[in-house]
Amino acid sequence: MCRWIAYQGEPVFLEEFVTQPCQSLVAQSRRCREAKTEVNADGFGLGWYGDRIKPGVFRDIRPAWSDENLLSLAHQIQSRLFFAHVRASTGTATTRANCHPFTYGPWLFMHNGQVGGYDRIRRRIDMAIPDELFSHRAGTTDSEAIFLLMLAHGLEHDPAAAIQKTLALIETEMARGKIDEPLRFTSAFTDGHTLYAVRYASDGQPPTLYTRVCEKVMGTLVVSEPLDDGKNGWTAVPPQSLVTVTGDRIVVSRLSRELELA
Repeated sequence: MCRWIAYQGEPVFLEEFVTQPCQSLVAQSRRCREAKTEVNADGFGLGWYGDRIKPGVFRDIRPAWSDENLLSLAHQIQSRLFFAHVRASTGTATTRANCHPFTYGPWLFMHNGQVGGYDRIRRRIDMAIPDELFSHRAGTTDSEAIFLLMLAHGLEHDPAAAIQKTLALIETEMARGKIDEPLRFTSAFTDGHTLYAVRYASDGQPPTLYTRVCEKVMGTLVVSEPLDDGKNGWTAVPPQSLVTVTGDRIVVSRLSRELELA
């Protein structure tokens, strides 16, 4: 499973969280603590916002710990809102197009988890993506497909409804395909202003997710796992939840039970 961090708040250099902490994202790429797969070596990516509406993105297929470009970028880039992701593939190829975060217009999206039996329903999921959005599908991951479906279901206007419609569609296709493996979906996405995160799984056992308000830099972190020993300041997000972050205000709401029964 992948690991990721999202930050929103006072502008900081990316290295503050990507490379410097004892359990930084780069450290997690080599050995994470709260995932089935310890090593996340199938590429990495950064997405950040500056003075323009569209975010900057850098992705590559090398392990995060071995790429000097990542260290240099994290040292030089300062941002009020950024994503960073290290990838552990669940079956699709290790290519730049399959590395997170994904972007469309002002949106960034990244994901940890998988669609159970994805190879058996991939064609049907892709067919559900409208033509005008499918033309932006550059890779082959389930993550990118979910992102485009969320956009198709009105992500810009009602994120909670878009998530629930998208995941319900996927669970319906999994049921049609008689797939017993779960859908696991722990993700972050943003339009450059509000930061959202989801922790959901069809079996009620989604990958981990934590939040923390950082008084030192006056910002908020949403992460796959703590960047330190995890003893102080971190709040675990409950399963089947949507997190909305605006400034230092964190709102956690329950996803509808109707989704789980779709």
